[in-house]
Amino acid sequence: MGRLRRSRTHRGIRDISRKYRTRRRTKDLDQIHEDLKTENTEKLLATQKGDADLPGLGEHYCIQCSRHFISGSALSEHYRGKLHKKRVKLLKEEPYTQKEAEAAAGLTTDNGKRTEKDMKDVNN
Repeated sequence: MGRLRRSRTHRGIRDISRKYRTRRRTKDLDQIHEDLKTENTEKLLATQKGDADLPGLGEHYCIQCSRHFISGSALSEHYRGKLHKKRVKLLKEEPYTQKEAEAAAGLTTDNGKRTEKDMKDVNN
């Protein structure tokens, strides 16, 4: 007789895709740049040790990927993986500053200081 209804009926439901998108949310690169500073790294690692809610009690943490791991062997395996290496490569690039963003949007300009010669040219 054949099929009576089509398969994959959840494809058009927007709430399901939004749920999974927010679940997988990780820190952005500029937030990780802040974590990589030495004073922030020490604080971050010290506050997470012994937390029962985190995998591996928060002892095995990859700062570059902002992920917790169950054991040290899982962490060392992660360091050899493609996702970690890609994240480290992306972190080598310096993040944009607020000043650069405003200049790109045209809110500020950096034309240098005006000299007396420039002022005379404007007045004439």
